[in-house]
Amino acid sequence: MSDGVGQALTVSVIIPALQEAGNIAAAIASARAAGADEIVVVDGGSTDGTVDLAKSADCVLTGTRGRARQQNAGAERSRGDVLLFLHADCRLAMGACGQIRTVLADPAVAGGCFCQRIDAVGWRYRIVERGNLLRVLVSGWMYGDQGLFFRRDVFERLGGFPEVRLMEDWLLSRRLVRAGRTVVLPGPLLVSARRWQQAGLVRQTLRNWSLLMLASTGVPPDELARWYPTVR
Repeated sequence: MSDGVGQALTVSVIIPALQEAGNIAAAIASARAAGADEIVVVDGGSTDGTVDLAKSADCVLTGTRGRARQQNAGAERSRGDVLLFLHADCRLAMGACGQIRTVLADPAVAGGCFCQRIDAVGWRYRIVERGNLLRVLVSGWMYGDQGLFFRRDVFERLGGFPEVRLMEDWLLSRRLVRAGRTVVLPGPLLVSARRWQQAGLVRQTLRNWSLLMLASTGVPPDELARWYPTVR
């Protein structure tokens, strides 16, 4: 970790993974190209070779399945001043960690996320990207596939990710906006289109917004998880 006096902030990229043999190597490579000081992969019990393919990371942990638990375990093991959480089917832009270091030179900034670029051709995907960006700008509500990042001290003060089955990212982002200023960096963060393609773009988008509205009215995320099937 930096001593905070004239040294650049160090960035740890934490990648939770489960059955991501087809994606994990590329995710790690993108974190290297983005300028990460440390890469920690936390596997949740994969049986498809994900762990072996993750050996290019600085640290590979195995633990209990559950993205929130996996991310919290990676944060605890990491050493960086800044924690950047990257889903295994996403890719950071080259220099993305530099964007973070630049914006966090302002001590008022607590964290934030990146603009998305869905890895698919078509105007409908561009509309989804704009809608997701608008959601963050208007409400401050961020999702994990937007590349959440936090100052370590802020993350620890907020208690890490709530260990629920779904929407742990949204729950923590609601706390983040009360901890300091948040930003959306240009990135872009390349996001796999697999969930939209498997469920159907309109259906998946409506599902996402419906779950968000239900959660915001108090429906427990663990109850909502049964309506959000895995795509792995």
